[in-house]
Amino acid sequence: MRLLHFSDLHLGVETYGHIDPDTGLSSRLQDFLAAFDQVVDYALSNHVNLVLFTGDAYKSREPSPTQQREFARRIARLTSANIPVVLLVGNHDQPQALGKANAVDIFDTLAIRNTIVADKPDIYRVETAAGRIQVIALPWLKRSAFLARDEAKNLSFEELNVQLRQKLTDILQSLIARLDTNIPAVLASHVWVDIAKPSGSERMLVPGSEPQLLLSTLTNPALSYVALGHIHRHQILSYRPVVAYAGSLERVNFSEEKEDKGFMVVDIEKRESGSEKPALSLSNGWEVRPEFHAVKARRFITMQVKLDAQDLDPTSRVLQAIERRRDEITGAIVRINIEMPQELEGQIKENDIRRALETASYIAAISRDVKREARLRLGGMAVEKMSPLKALEEYLKQRKVEPQRIQVLLEHGQKLLQENTE
Repeated sequence: MRLLHFSDLHLGVETYGHIDPDTGLSSRLQDFLAAFDQVVDYALSNHVNLVLFTGDAYKSREPSPTQQREFARRIARLTSANIPVVLLVGNHDQPQALGKANAVDIFDTLAIRNTIVADKPDIYRVETAAGRIQVIALPWLKRSAFLARDEAKNLSFEELNVQLRQKLTDILQSLIARLDTNIPAVLASHVWVDIAKPSGSERMLVPGSEPQLLLSTLTNPALSYVALGHIHRHQILSYRPVVAYAGSLERVNFSEEKEDKGFMVVDIEKRESGSEKPALSLSNGWEVRPEFHAVKARRFITMQVKLDAQDLDPTSRVLQAIERRRDEITGAIVRINIEMPQELEGQIKENDIRRALETASYIAAISRDVKREARLRLGGMAVEKMSPLKALEEYLKQRKVEPQRIQVLLEHGQKLLQENTE
């Protein structure tokens, strides 16, 4: 059986984009959809039996009709090819108020064939072309649903997170106890695992700001694979069983410049009795082979150009640096930081630089880092405006030299100045 795991699509992120005059859509929306298309194309061309999406379909809890239409089109391509799709609900998919629909509820409401909306903890037994598989769903746990309960009263933020983690752990263990050991089982969860490393764009994720599951909770031998969402950086946390974040499909900003983006493909086969063939991951009699597949995400490129005072034509130096990286810049989102001495300030021709960057998808910034000469100040006044004796006096005061010694040193200084003049 082959399953495909992707996550954190976040349709609606449109920073560093422009409106495409032909479609009326944001160029960044098209970037995210192009990455999604690569996932769908792979599934249709490589005998994928099940697709697991582990949450956060959209940036907003209330996506636009256009975003919903484009998401549904791609899900329909999978389901019409008889590939079941499990849509796990993430934190960005959850409504703000009780009673409101989540962002992917419509698939459940319309009873779309081959589509499962996993909006509560449960076990889903899915029929695929390669046989049956069990999917434990552990979607994002809404803090507000738990806060209303008596056990949450008078708890500190840290104590509440401990309670929430224990609740998640208890739910998961109760679901694992109900598994059929003759059928492969995977866990799909939208959660922060304690040892996971957040992506560069997730600086707001501070340890303690939300409940974290312990990795040991997830490494249960009854599970063949653990598909995680929520953290945007792709990473494999364990191989027995395989516990993996697929990561997001597109880069959000420059902090993700060096991160690979893509999806996981996982092959699960029954281990033959007596087989001596080495296995990367073996869980409850099932052999698991995971593989990360990178997508062609939009590149983010930061250029650093350092100028010195001897540059007679500083703009040409910048243009030469751009030309050396022409292939990388073409089609990328680019920013340039020009470090220069104060003497060159005002000599940079920004229009020329922008023309040289015309092949980029988007110019995020052309910034100047001017290195100004530090001026020593004593007693609140610049040294250049003081007489030599006054500067010496202020210096000695700052060094907390005794007044009598200051007077002696000033007298010696006066004599030296007089001798120098003579």
